[in-house]
Amino acid sequence: MSQIFFVNIVVPLIAGIIYLILILELNRVSKIRKIMFGEIGYKKMFVAFLLLGIYLVTRPLQNVLGPHPWPMIVNCIRQSFLMAVIAPSILVGILHWLPDEKNPTKAIFYAAYLAGTFMALIFVLVNTIVVDGSKILADYHGMKIYDAVWFSNGNVRAELVVIHLVSQFISPVGFLFLASAYVRHRVHNYKLSEIYNQMILKWKYLEAGLLIFAGSIILAGFAAFFGEYYTYLWVIYFIGAIVAGIVELRGILIPPRANPADLR
Repeated sequence: MSQIFFVNIVVPLIAGIIYLILILELNRVSKIRKIMFGEIGYKKMFVAFLLLGIYLVTRPLQNVLGPHPWPMIVNCIRQSFLMAVIAPSILVGILHWLPDEKNPTKAIFYAAYLAGTFMALIFVLVNTIVVDGSKILADYHGMKIYDAVWFSNGNVRAELVVIHLVSQFISPVGFLFLASAYVRHRVHNYKLSEIYNQMILKWKYLEAGLLIFAGSIILAGFAAFFGEYYTYLWVIYFIGAIVAGIVELRGILIPPRANPADLR
C-alpha cells in the first residue's frame, strides 16, 4: 500500500469509523442519559459525533472524484458542515449537558450557529480564491488520487492563507476550546459527584479529547502555512481525530459510578 493512498484514503476512513463506533456506544448508554445528561445536550452531542464521523469518513471523496474543481467543492462542503453545524453542536450540546443546571439562553444557541455559519462562508469564499487547480498525487491500481493546488500561478497571497486559517481557528477550534473550558468548569462544580462518582473522570477524558482534536487542527494549520504542500499536511488533524476519538471512547466506556449495577 502506497504512503499517499494510506495517508489520504485509509487514515480518514479509520478516523471516521472510530467516531461512528463512538456514537454506537453513546446510543448503548442512552437508557441512563436522562439521569446524567440533559436531553438536548445528549441529542446535540449524538448528532455532532455522527456528523463528525461522516465528515471524516467522506474525506477520500476529496481525492477520488476527479480533478479541479472537485477537490475544492468537496472540501468546501465538508468544512462548512464542520464549521457551521458540527462545532456549534458540540458546544451547544455540552452547554446543555446537565439537566439540573440552568440552561443557556437561546441567544447563546443562535450565536454559536450564526458565528459558525459566518466563518464557514468566509472559508468557502477564500477557498474558492486560493484553490485554482489540482494535481495527481498518485495512480493507485487505476485509482487517481488528486489534491487541490493553491496559487498554481505562483502568486502566493499570504493574507488569504491567514484569513483561511483564522476562520478555522474561530470555528471549529475556538468552539472546541470553549467546550473544553466548560467541561473543566463542570469538573470542579459537579453537584452529584458523590452519587455518580466516576463522572468527573469521564469528563476529564471528554476534555482531553476536545483539546487533542483542537490542538491537532492548530498544528496542522501551522504546518499548512509553512509547508510546501498546503492541503496534504492536513492529515495531521486526522491523526489527532483518531487519538481524540479513542480518548472519547475510553471516557464513554467508563460507567458513571463505580458500581453501576443499579443503573441497568
